Amino acid sequence: MSPIELAALAASTSLLAGWRLYLVTLVTGLAMKFGYIGLPEQLQSLDILTNNWVLGAAAVGTLAEFFADKIAWVDSAWDAVHSFIRPIGGALLSAAIIDSADPAWQVVSFLLGGGAAAIAHAGKAGARTLINASPEPYSNIAVSTMEDVATGGLLALAIANPILAVIVSALLVFLSIWLVYKARRAIKVVMAHLAPRERPMKDVTPPPGA
Repeated sequence: MSPIELAALAASTSLLAGWRLYLVTLVTGLAMKFGYIGLPEQLQSLDILTNNWVLGAAAVGTLAEFFADKIAWVDSAWDAVHSFIRPIGGALLSAAIIDSADPAWQVVSFLLGGGAAAIAHAGKAGARTLINASPEPYSNIAVSTMEDVATGGLLALAIANPILAVIVSALLVFLSIWLVYKARRAIKVVMAHLAPRERPMKDVTPPPGA
């Protein structure tokens, strides 16, 4: 891969880790283990993903996330627990992909990868806050399934065509930022309605002649 393709792969992978860290880790590791992804010198540090213990842990995490993400409010609790895990995972994946011979690029890729994963995670969590306000459960299941399919499809695209994948990923970053903005506004509206309102004081003026 060229340096530009490596940077694109790092960007799209870290972004997708903000949605499905375990799935990204599992698919990337399996693709490397069975030879679908070649490991040039720059990617040798990712060889740890082919370890059977790592693959097993990623598979358990993927299965748990698949079910937890489809239950209203359980998904929000799951997102809250992963508020730090996903950005760190995205940062580590990005740093592992970029050439380790240049420490400056390693730091930059770590920070940008973590930032991209954090934005994607925040957008996902914000969207779920809006969806969980709906009384019916089907929209939550539908959106979660769409996220599963989108993550798998974009990950395959990142492996096959990193440049195109990073363009799509960049669009998703902007979408995530917009979702965060909309979620914050929605939460403020809900909190305003739930806040206790001051009741008007009763007129306690004594009647004339009292």
